[in-house]
Amino acid sequence: MKRLFVVLVTLAIILTAGWWMLRRDDISYTTLESVYSKSNSRFLKSGKDVEIHFTDSGPRDAPVVVLVHGYSASLQTWDAWARKLRKDYRVVRLDLPGHGLSRCPDNDSIGIEQFVETVDRVARTLDVERFTLVGNSMGGHTAWAYALDHPEKLDGLVLVDAAGWLDAPGEGESDPFIFKLLRNGVARSVMKDLDMSALIRSGLEDSFYDPAFVTDEMVDRYSAMSRAPCHRDALLNLMSGATLRILASDELLGNITAPTLVMHGDSDNLIPVAHGQKFADAIPGAELIIYPQTGHIPQEEKAAESVADLRAFLAGLHAEETPSDIVDPLDIAPQNGG
Repeated sequence: MKRLFVVLVTLAIILTAGWWMLRRDDISYTTLESVYSKSNSRFLKSGKDVEIHFTDSGPRDAPVVVLVHGYSASLQTWDAWARKLRKDYRVVRLDLPGHGLSRCPDNDSIGIEQFVETVDRVARTLDVERFTLVGNSMGGHTAWAYALDHPEKLDGLVLVDAAGWLDAPGEGESDPFIFKLLRNGVARSVMKDLDMSALIRSGLEDSFYDPAFVTDEMVDRYSAMSRAPCHRDALLNLMSGATLRILASDELLGNITAPTLVMHGDSDNLIPVAHGQKFADAIPGAELIIYPQTGHIPQEEKAAESVADLRAFLAGLHAEETPSDIVDPLDIAPQNGG
């Protein structure tokens, strides 16, 4: 018995020491902004406090496209699309609360409803009355929820591997390991302050059909931004499912009136391609494009093809008003991060 006690105490000491070795402190917003802000970065404030980070590029009088990223990502996921769009469109990208360089206004209520309000705040701040809203994954969930709450403000809706449907039996078994792990409350508590770089890399590799898309720079960016003050709490709250969720249904989505394009990778390990078909079937008049050999993030993995499809969709919405001969200086001048 004494020997067992000694073994258990020794194991506890080793585990505690290992936990302290892997523990990582927060990274200040000042440091993160010095690395990841862009030449056209702007910040929405509440009083004197910064809350939301966003960018705004392209001709001021052009049709507006608002791009919303997914869980744990940031507005950088749209870099390739923004470069191809900003000559002819005003492109607005934002970091959702608890993501990127945005702060966490209220982690207790973080979720789709808060994100819908955030998109609307940014649009109102910019005096944008109508726009096409594009969202990937959790950002897609935000986008279709916004379309239901503010139909009068949308020219169009684009859902890129969008979330919102409950998994059917057998679905979700291929979820990245990090997502399965973070759904466990004990694991979340233990891992909250630890270096998650290895798991982040694994999760990103599972998000692409071709894991070679995952670079050291990408892993470092996701890891660093997750360590912004309050971000780890925000991300874990979202993963816990404790915040109110708006779930997709045929009846609910049938109320969407905006012209809709649904994009989905056929090899998405996080949100099955069948969910893309569900969105297309449920939203009146929706168009569906499925990308072969593509994972959860088509805007990065199939950037040229997907943005070309988006431009075709936008051209149909703005056939008589899209400028074709206005060059945005940002399309010429290099930017930090694109």
